[in-house]
Amino acid sequence: MSTDQQVDPALRAVVDDELLPGLDIAPERFWSVLAQLQERFAPRIATLLARRDELQRHVDAWHREHGAGDPEAYAAFLAEIGYLVPETTAKVQVSRVDVEIADVGGPQLVVPATVPRYALNAANARWGSLYDALYGTDVLPLERELGRGYDERRGAQVIAESDRLLDELFPLASGSHADATAYRVRGGALVVDIAGGAIGLADPGQFAGHRAGSDGGGDDDGHPGSVAALLLRRNGLHVELTIDPEHQVGRQHHADVADVALESAVTTIVDLEDSVATVDGADKAQAYRTWLGLMTGKLATSFTKGGQTVERTVNGDRTYTAPDGSELVLPGRSLMLVRNCGHHMTTNAVRTADGTEVAEGVLDALFSATAALHDLRGLGRYSNSRAGSVYIVKPKQHGPDEVALTVELFAAVEEALGLEPRTLKIGIMDEEKRTSVNLGACIAAAQDRVIFVNTGFLDRTGDEIHTDFEAGPVVRKDDMRSTAWLAGYEDRNVDVALAAGFPGQAQVGKGMWAKPAAMAAMLEQKGGHPQAGANCAWVPSPTAATLHALHYLRTDVHARQRELAGRSTDRLLLLHVPVLTGELSDEEKTHELETNAQSILGYVVRWVALGIGCSTVPDLDGVGLMEDRATLRISSQLIANWLHHGVVDSTTVRETFARMAAVVDEQNVGEPDYRPMVDDLDGHEAFQAALDLVFTGRTEPNGYTERALTAWRQKAKARG
Repeated sequence: MSTDQQVDPALRAVVDDELLPGLDIAPERFWSVLAQLQERFAPRIATLLARRDELQRHVDAWHREHGAGDPEAYAAFLAEIGYLVPETTAKVQVSRVDVEIADVGGPQLVVPATVPRYALNAANARWGSLYDALYGTDVLPLERELGRGYDERRGAQVIAESDRLLDELFPLASGSHADATAYRVRGGALVVDIAGGAIGLADPGQFAGHRAGSDGGGDDDGHPGSVAALLLRRNGLHVELTIDPEHQVGRQHHADVADVALESAVTTIVDLEDSVATVDGADKAQAYRTWLGLMTGKLATSFTKGGQTVERTVNGDRTYTAPDGSELVLPGRSLMLVRNCGHHMTTNAVRTADGTEVAEGVLDALFSATAALHDLRGLGRYSNSRAGSVYIVKPKQHGPDEVALTVELFAAVEEALGLEPRTLKIGIMDEEKRTSVNLGACIAAAQDRVIFVNTGFLDRTGDEIHTDFEAGPVVRKDDMRSTAWLAGYEDRNVDVALAAGFPGQAQVGKGMWAKPAAMAAMLEQKGGHPQAGANCAWVPSPTAATLHALHYLRTDVHARQRELAGRSTDRLLLLHVPVLTGELSDEEKTHELETNAQSILGYVVRWVALGIGCSTVPDLDGVGLMEDRATLRISSQLIANWLHHGVVDSTTVRETFARMAAVVDEQNVGEPDYRPMVDDLDGHEAFQAALDLVFTGRTEPNGYTERALTAWRQKAKARG
């Protein structure tokens, strides 16, 4: 190890003892490369961050003089200071992209790297049980409370709904799947027995293969035999019908179908950023170990469920016989991407000789790529990228210059590791205003590496508030959804990506469904994402991925993208500043304060006190919402903005936080190791962190939450 660096022992152990063995890379070489990357890129990152601050000072001064201003005048000013660059349309040319990204539209999971069990659940969520998703959620009306065992009345509901969905998505030439008495394969075609005869699919091309039953699935003369599984295909996604007359559900089903499995989470982002609480070397080591285990295929975990110990590992591939008799192998795991930290973050896990924390994104990039060498060299149990690429999502970049720096960093990591140029691909999070208004130029800066652009409503709103802080008090959080800038933002993300040639090469993404328990509402509403031209969208759980897959089975995203091609959303819409235009009542102010304060405390108390970076947090009405730092950013920025403009005062804010602390404490009764805030508001790190986020929100660069969270979490860990 280089003597010029101070490396946390836990991190050093993961790198030296787990990451590097088998790769022919000595520890001294790895740490030397990190030192060289830090020396090369840290000063340039600092320059770019200083440029952010400089532009913000100009924008603040303009808003103090002009208020929200006219969008055209605002655009002219932003162009004058170099914030807004000329419109750019560059065609992407990306090679070696896996079909899951280039061709197949489907759900995308985001999972914290600090929880191996969740990461394994996500990896294995490539296939999900439709029966389970319908049985255990609110998608179907619940006639009575379910007991511990299998409820046949509920099972009948599930079977009937599955038949209806099969009729919609894979219709028979005549009749209904509800009339089927058996499914067989004859002469490479699906045969369905119904009363009065045997029929096939209305579109025989939807039959993709099968696994033979105990009698071999038929004979050489074309007589039908039994099958263990049938494989159907629509819009690039697969659906498997498991046939098992001995299974509890199969016995109840009219054609022995024990389950209907949907190809669900086609891709998954393993997150090292917003959904984790990593504040030191031990935390980083834990997160890195998960990514490494997924790249080697050796990640495993055990947990107790129903009084029994459950062992979980990554699933193997699924093998079928195709209609032409050849072997068909489908991945059993989601294609894994990894989200690194943004340019603005540093970590004490490694320090330079003078004690300076290294750029966390630099460390992330080097570790992410080195771990992926196990996959690229075929050393793992299973393959992740069959195309030979590593997919790194880079968040919170401000404009094309920062994207260009990321591209240069990736190229330097490739050179250091001996990787073929452009092995490291980049996913661009379109979640900062300077990126949104310059999206074409950002894509152009990475045109031979970019494999997705994805919207992030909450982070983007947080940056909207901070960028235009001086323009006036902003509208309430829920009212943001009906603002002109947000509609323009969501549409333009699609328009620019399509104009750049993303179809067939890259993903156009949409954001998270935040209510994990509200699956009926998700099923009703989230179909708008593929209709909007997005070929991936985030979901909060494997179950949600299975249900969201129905939207991609219904909507041919490629066809929808062709329909949308050529549409152009005026970027001036993004310059409509969302300030209040009328007075709010005292009741409205109180409700907004309470809603946001409770949201902040509910998330922060878990992050700071328990080290939980992402979880389902009850809102003020008790509805569980999937929260990460993006939620925190918008809520803290909104209250800080209202404080700055005198909509509320500091005394009222402090009193509101104290009241909401009692609410959050009550919501967390029974949480292991939870320490109530109301017992000692002044001495509770989480409560003080929440106040810190609001009262320093105006001066915090870009309104980010990481500094306050990290500082208070470190204090909480030191206290023990």
